[in-house]
Amino acid sequence: MTNTPLLPERSRRVQEHLSAAGVETEIRVLPDSARTAAEAAAAIGCEVSAIANSLVFLADGRPALIMTSGGHRADLAVLARGLGAGEVVMAPPAVVREATGQAIGGVAPVGHPAPLPTYIDAALEDHDVVWAAAGHPHTVMPLTFAQLSALTDGTTIDVV
Repeated sequence: MTNTPLLPERSRRVQEHLSAAGVETEIRVLPDSARTAAEAAAAIGCEVSAIANSLVFLADGRPALIMTSGGHRADLAVLARGLGAGEVVMAPPAVVREATGQAIGGVAPVGHPAPLPTYIDAALEDHDVVWAAAGHPHTVMPLTFAQLSALTDGTTIDVV
């Protein structure tokens, strides 16, 4: 893991959002891709459950960002109840890119063209620090649950 001022463009946008929100954290550049929770946890040296996966779902056809713990898979029926939606499905890659401006595997909780309704897995509250992607598959950032909630104006829900 290295820290560098030469962040990818999408990560610089995330850093700008963090700075504007008054959140002090360091975006870290990983030597290898961390597209999965297991890859990210191995690179960082943390538990997989401390990885905050940024997943975009379509809730009744509208994009919603779900921050899930890397320790489990989201249950679509549970998500639908938590979101108050009749149907929840994974968003296709083109919708993810359009809604977030970022590629799957590097989607950050912030730095999108427009704010997305965001829901945060209650299981992430079990960790002092959670690790989220920072706009690129090679960048991550540590956040507290409180920082993640405040940054995203997220609603805490159960996802399993």
